[in-house]
Amino acid sequence: MIDTPVLERVLAEALRNGGDFAEVFAEDRSNSSAMLDDGRVEELSSGRERGAGIRVVTGDTTGFAHTADLSERGLLRAAEAASAVARSGGGSRSADVGQLSGSGVPGDRGDRPAPTTGTKADALELLQRADEAARGSGGAISQVQAGFGTSRRRVLIANSDGLLAGDEQSRTRFSVSCVALADTGMQTGYETAARTLGFELFNEVSVEELARTAAAQALAKLSARPAPSGELPVVLAGGSGGILFHEACGHGLEADHIVKDASVYTGKVGQLVASPLVTLVDDGTVGSEWGTFQVDDEGRPAQRNVLIEDGVLTDYLWDYLRARKEGRVSSGNGRRQSYRDLPMVRMTNTFLLPGKDDAEEIVAQTPRGVYVAKLGGGQVNTTTGDFVFGTTMAYLIEDGKITEPLRDANLIGNGPEILKRIDAVGTDFSMTPGTCGKDGQSVPVGCGQATMRLTGVTIGGTAE
Repeated sequence: MIDTPVLERVLAEALRNGGDFAEVFAEDRSNSSAMLDDGRVEELSSGRERGAGIRVVTGDTTGFAHTADLSERGLLRAAEAASAVARSGGGSRSADVGQLSGSGVPGDRGDRPAPTTGTKADALELLQRADEAARGSGGAISQVQAGFGTSRRRVLIANSDGLLAGDEQSRTRFSVSCVALADTGMQTGYETAARTLGFELFNEVSVEELARTAAAQALAKLSARPAPSGELPVVLAGGSGGILFHEACGHGLEADHIVKDASVYTGKVGQLVASPLVTLVDDGTVGSEWGTFQVDDEGRPAQRNVLIEDGVLTDYLWDYLRARKEGRVSSGNGRRQSYRDLPMVRMTNTFLLPGKDDAEEIVAQTPRGVYVAKLGGGQVNTTTGDFVFGTTMAYLIEDGKITEPLRDANLIGNGPEILKRIDAVGTDFSMTPGTCGKDGQSVPVGCGQATMRLTGVTIGGTAE
């Protein structure tokens, strides 16, 4: 997107009036989407945007400016603006970005195959197939909405420490939402598939299966009974509970919360913070999962980071600047929504490693409790670890068997306490895609775990 000599001149301009660090982040993003609602095309769109953000750091002050003008003149003006914010005096400093990062030439895909693309007609055909499959699941299905989205993102990062890196990311998502209507009321079901792939996603995923799963959820909930209230054992199905651990403990392990002493995990490295069955990992290199990439948005290679091992807290997640201040290497977790945003510490694919228990046996050894097949959204206070999460598909466990479906309810608890209450972990590991919001920015992430049992979680807020 930008020639190396231009990058060098822009970084030199950013540091001309003094500064400790300067960075150019350029992005070229294209996307397309389509939506079918009750058999009608409600959306068919595409777009593209290009631009660059320039960051200048002087001491504890960060100056940032962004521009959609990728000409040298536009970049120099942005560098001057960022420098003005961070300015603290001092001599000029030259910048040489000739050294490539370990990720290879900017934009190089390494040994990854090039993503395939599909036409708008191909996308509409998939949506229609999903619509037909959902409606064929039962006469009570009254409404079906299917959505398709794909994006291609190229990034280029250069900084005054000599880094030059880049990446190309293709992501594709397909979702189906169903409404079932009967005398007992109206219920919804939702299923999605999302990977860091092009149109080849549909070689691995059946849109008909997604649609039938979403429809089955809505139909099952028509006969749902109110959820029990109070503290009960909870079994989380494989993949379904990953979002709970993403929110309940993952955010608390991000270094920006740690350095501000705004996390319940501050100062606890080396301490037992979870059940010995818990090993928590954040890994941006996992296959084609939703949070996978080659380099982060500061140019650092994605990597596997073990955060909790056998219940012991081993490390936090780090972006480049916070790691630099601590005299250590970034963990590859500097991420941003777009070139208009500053990077911050973010998770990638965060998951608990599988255990040795059989998933069916975990249920069979639970006399009474709740089986959560799917979790919805939630929120957490990183300072205290307290959380609230909604269930979107849950069942009662009676005498070691999964029985009646339950109406949507809330799981209420505390992250550190819940980690200690895990007493069984299965072998049936799976991942689910998600979108993580933080400080007004959203990025794609993956969440995962195997079937596991929590000895006690407070259940409340049953929907009537």
